[in-house]
Amino acid sequence: MRYVAVAALLGALVSGAAHADQPDRNWISSTRVIHMLEADGYRVIKIEADDGHWEGEAVRRGAKFDFHVNPHSGRITKLERDGD
Repeated sequence: MRYVAVAALLGALVSGAAHADQPDRNWISSTRVIHMLEADGYRVIKIEADDGHWEGEAVRRGAKFDFHVNPHSGRITKLERDGD
């Protein structure tokens, strides 16, 4: 019985984590984020919903950058050169 409870709890945690990475219906679209970054000279190579924001990777003038974007305002909250 105890194992069933632990398995149920783990299942709930895993499904909750997966659900957290889905864009909310009130978010701006990933396409809009891509267009915003393209207007600043970036080429987006990856974008996904993660931890309550849009995040991804972009390239500009041969340099790779990591970014985070607020999904409601469209404000870039992180844009830093990737160290890889």
